[in-house]
Amino acid sequence: MSYAIVVALTGGIGGASNYRSLSVLALFFAEVFILSALQGASAGHRIVGIRIIRFSDKGAITPLQALIRTTLLCLVITAITYDDNGRGIHERLSNSILVRR
Repeated sequence: MSYAIVVALTGGIGGASNYRSLSVLALFFAEVFILSALQGASAGHRIVGIRIIRFSDKGAITPLQALIRTTLLCLVITAITYDDNGRGIHERLSNSILVRR
């Protein structure tokens, strides 16, 4: 979704540029952080029916947890390494977990 929005705003697909790549990442970061902090789920999470909760007490995540989780998620490597519970590094360090709605 972030890529489609950036392409629409910049006037077409054309060649990949560093500006466009950073714009897509910045828009993705903003969307995931804002929606996670305010609603507990990004747009993609809502589409597939999952939400983010605190691992320790199953409550709503705080804005700080959303910031930590989103920052680490954008680093990619933290999102593709998992522990025994199926949580990535970004989830362990932010004390969060994804669950079905």
